[in-house]
Amino acid sequence: MTSDDILIGMAGAGGDGVISAGDSLITAAALTGYHAILTKSFGPQIRGGESSFKLRVAKAEVFTVAGTLDVAVALNWDDFFRFGAELPVGPKTIVIYEADHPVGPEGPKFGGVRPAAMVPAPVAKIAKEVAGTEKAKNTVVLGLMAGWFGFIPDALLTGIRKKFSKKSEDVLAQNERAFLAGREYAEAHPLAEAQPLAPLGTDASPKILTDGNEMCGAAAIFAGCSFFGGYPITPSTEIMQYLGRELWKYGGVVFQAEDEIAGVGAVVGASFAGKKAMTATSGPGMSLKSEILGLATIAELPLVCVNVQRGGPSTGIPTKSEQSDVFQAAFSAHGDAVRPVLAPTTVADMFATTVEAFNIAEELQTPVIILSDGDIGQRKEVVDLIDTSRFTLIERRKPTSLELEHYQRFAMTESGVSPISEPGMPGGNYLASGIEHNEAGAPTASGAIHARMNEKRIKKLSPLKSRRDLFEVFGDPKAAIGVVSWGSVSGVAREGLRQAEQLGVSAKLLVPRLIYPIAQQVYDEFFASLRGGFVVEQSHQGQLYRVLRMYVDVPRSVESWARSGSNPFTPVEIAERLRDIAMAAQRNQSGNHEPAID
Repeated sequence: MTSDDILIGMAGAGGDGVISAGDSLITAAALTGYHAILTKSFGPQIRGGESSFKLRVAKAEVFTVAGTLDVAVALNWDDFFRFGAELPVGPKTIVIYEADHPVGPEGPKFGGVRPAAMVPAPVAKIAKEVAGTEKAKNTVVLGLMAGWFGFIPDALLTGIRKKFSKKSEDVLAQNERAFLAGREYAEAHPLAEAQPLAPLGTDASPKILTDGNEMCGAAAIFAGCSFFGGYPITPSTEIMQYLGRELWKYGGVVFQAEDEIAGVGAVVGASFAGKKAMTATSGPGMSLKSEILGLATIAELPLVCVNVQRGGPSTGIPTKSEQSDVFQAAFSAHGDAVRPVLAPTTVADMFATTVEAFNIAEELQTPVIILSDGDIGQRKEVVDLIDTSRFTLIERRKPTSLELEHYQRFAMTESGVSPISEPGMPGGNYLASGIEHNEAGAPTASGAIHARMNEKRIKKLSPLKSRRDLFEVFGDPKAAIGVVSWGSVSGVAREGLRQAEQLGVSAKLLVPRLIYPIAQQVYDEFFASLRGGFVVEQSHQGQLYRVLRMYVDVPRSVESWARSGSNPFTPVEIAERLRDIAMAAQRNQSGNHEPAID
């Protein structure tokens, strides 16, 4: 038998090459044309410590790596178990472990679960014998994957040769021998439980291998961004690194500031100068950027700010994904400041979301926040080529020569959007400050003018609430059971919905890309048919659910299902909860039709 979908997890100590092995596996999958997602996880240490990856490879499109592993590789038991629920072992899991680290008389701590097979492999011994160093253990593991699970041996070997081509011939030869030795060992010790990866047909389409942060950078360049100002912070740093490599090729500038405040301050300056500009950070950096974002709001200057969320508060868990910055994105500003907040759902969707963020920022002259998360930002994903012809780019509205004769930067208009000049325009000078102002930009303390300006700044965002293209509905649109999910968790929910449908449950899923302001009518229509459901998200308080209840009449039967970061949801959990709600609704319905007993 073969498998169309395989989920692999591996963990080891720093220096074991675990992450390198994961990169090699997904690169081979991409070269061959499979769909694949790779997530990496690290301990809290700045350097060294344990690391792991989860890789899912399939013939069809996949949306998450959540779920029970098909193959688990433990180079060190202590390091493996430090990842807890991130590397779940089930009754169908084949566990491969380093023979130098035996399981002991009581066996490994899988919480009472008995895996399908426990397979010791002398990984370190093979590496030492054929390569002369234990640093080749990860390459031996690649050979085991090729031998036991038919994992694309030719592409793996090609990748190994490319990876070590810049090293000495001895290093390349050592790793080739390690790979071949691992493969030979696997073929000499066959696993009856193994289900090799099914081969692809001849019609596999070209794909690219990237992550959410690089996709964000590429989309920013496509959208016309010519200035980035920021400061490195996990897990968003790759956006700045990508733009640092690429933006100058298109005439742009990357400014690594001395801190988060200076970074976003420079972005505001670039926007004032007429440039499309962006910054990127994570939760702690967003806290520092809040005041300057308020300046951009009152000065009505467009910019994009990406928050790649991680576990918090404070330093929190920098290497783990979370969805707990909704309150911060929507409300972390003094005064009546409203800022659009968008959230991508996949690595590929990060491109469209970033382009949309620039379009909204430029059209409505406002800062726009992209709430990505560590999962989307840093996970590697094999995606189809982006069809850029389907995107339209929007530029800010500039004043006409007639408007420049008596220019009023903050003129009251029907839409709330005023023409914006840039330095050098004859007649276009104006004061852009953080103080309240009249239509010409002159400072004022008038309560009447302040009220009108607040109305103007908020009114111009109203069209977003009717943007149904910023929402997706999956499943039966008339179903009585529904789920709301966003960000990276929406991929888990999509697969959970699919599994629930296979169980005979009729349900639907709403995935918002527009997180704020709340599109009340969209949610009202989704909730109208529901008799039960939940909002599932990776935050302890269930932040989106709470924000929804501020603006929408959420049915009492729709509950919050929230969980702190580093405690992933799985599609099976989603499916089982939908099934339970369906069964409960059925019992209640049948009870309503029973005759009353005197």
